[in-house]
Amino acid sequence: MSERTLLMVEDPDLLDAVLRIAAAAGCEVHRSPDPAEARPYWSRAPFVVLDEGSAARCLRAGLPRRADLVLVGFGSASMEALHSAVALGAEQALELPAAEEHLLSRLAAAVERGGSPGRAGRVLAVVGGRGGAGASVLAAALAVVAARSGERTLLVDCDPLGGGLDLVLGAEEVTGLRWPDLRIADGRVAASALHAALPAPAVGRSGELGVLSCGREPSGPSAAAVTAVVEAGRQAGETVVCDLPRYPTDPALAALELADRVLLVVPADVRSCAAAGRVAAVLAEQTREVGLVVRGPSPGGLTPADVAEALDLPLVAEMAPDRGIARALEQGVPPGRRRGPLASAARAILDPGPALRSVS
Repeated sequence: MSERTLLMVEDPDLLDAVLRIAAAAGCEVHRSPDPAEARPYWSRAPFVVLDEGSAARCLRAGLPRRADLVLVGFGSASMEALHSAVALGAEQALELPAAEEHLLSRLAAAVERGGSPGRAGRVLAVVGGRGGAGASVLAAALAVVAARSGERTLLVDCDPLGGGLDLVLGAEEVTGLRWPDLRIADGRVAASALHAALPAPAVGRSGELGVLSCGREPSGPSAAAVTAVVEAGRQAGETVVCDLPRYPTDPALAALELADRVLLVVPADVRSCAAAGRVAAVLAEQTREVGLVVRGPSPGGLTPADVAEALDLPLVAEMAPDRGIARALEQGVPPGRRRGPLASAARAILDPGPALRSVS
């Protein structure tokens, strides 16, 4: 059974345009003339491209709704075509030639997914409520736990003043490109190419972790480079974890714009709450998906619920003190690899279930 992109386009000029874009993306296609012939490929194809006539015929034939489907044409789609496409699961109607770059990106992502339709990636952004809150350690732990669970994972360092996220993983000697070495010429990069070029610290089990770290000098990535890298991971169905600075730089804002969820890490003390309030206000201007991670101990008896109420944010996870983490980091043991409150909190965030998990 084919795992190529399914293409149902009648107009010869439009067909030529789509085939040219598919060739540029390195995407093999299966052309189907009608819904009956397309039906065996419909659910397995990683991506489906329809024109107006095909969308209407597929809907009349009763083909099921699916993800990763777009409507294409040389002009604005009719309301009838839009209705048919949306009923089939389309999230976009692309007008060529203006949307050529976007279609190329979607077709390239279908190649990256390796024939698994609907396997959308996710992007998590982690921000500290104050300096030393533990955001970088949590970001690294999230990436390690995701990779150890079998997910292909990217850990992206967006804080050029953080000293390099590879140090948090004990991967400073692992060969591979850092941000200063990476060149993204046309705003696009394949996730497979990234993983081949980046340091890949051993985290055990079956997953794959690529780390894109800042260097030791105070120069970080551009906003366009962050967008290209994060989009590549998401479109390839990966988990992408971004470690962000507390101040809203252009690269940080680019990551926030793409994040499905933003995690604000706050120690359970009054000064941290005051500082985190300012950070939360900045985040609220960029995204509504901000969750709170509260880190103990609390010297004054503040509970995680108190911190959540003070900041008016939903509590995603709470961490008891992890007494062995500082020594483990100094010894080059990646956070999240060993058992403890940090790894448990990372698992709770990645797989939240029906309710908040209290980690002790």
